[in-house]
Amino acid sequence: MKNVVVLTGAGISADSGLATFRGDGGLWEGYNVYDVATPEAWLRNRELVLRFYNWRRHQVRRALPNKAHHALVELEQFFNVSIITQNVDDLHERAGSTNVLHLHGEILKARSEKDASLVIELGDRDIHPGDTAVDGSALRPHIVWFGEEVPCIFAALDIAQQADILMVIGTSLQVYPAASIMSAATAAEFVYVINPKMPPGMDNGKIIRIEKKAREGVPALVRKLVERCAT
Repeated sequence: MKNVVVLTGAGISADSGLATFRGDGGLWEGYNVYDVATPEAWLRNRELVLRFYNWRRHQVRRALPNKAHHALVELEQFFNVSIITQNVDDLHERAGSTNVLHLHGEILKARSEKDASLVIELGDRDIHPGDTAVDGSALRPHIVWFGEEVPCIFAALDIAQQADILMVIGTSLQVYPAASIMSAATAAEFVYVINPKMPPGMDNGKIIRIEKKAREGVPALVRKLVERCAT
């Protein structure tokens, strides 16, 4: 089977009702999102940072996968599908996708602030001031904050290099190093970009533009790919 690599951004989760922040003015309760999602913010006001992520966690738990998420699951019947997501929610997994790499962490997990390998599943819990990891250090969201290195980027680039087909869904491609993933897919025969507001630089003749929301564009493209595979 051919390899389909899918890069997803905030647009696919927005179709499930999750705020994008970057596209919505970048504010939360009057705070700039950079003031609650950076290492400096954590050092300055941990209670505020935890409150922000607890709120986001509640939003994720209430959200449901949409048609785009489910369509990508269907694609696994006909292709080797690898999803690289910039999103921290678990909507791909809840829809049933089996091979998901989270570039920026996972909001339903927490980790030691001193040892990034000490990660726990939160389940229905939140993180509160004073909560500690097994090493005794403070628990922090298992999130890659602005200004931190992206530990999974090299694994993501390796996956992209194996793509026969690349699908880029709901991302502006303005955030690095995630934006470099598209450039790494040099072997891809087809590159599809699905976004109602097409990012700049999408005039390359190799790129097939689908200017629709994820919940509309992804199912239509999946049907097209499945039909092509069946003939």
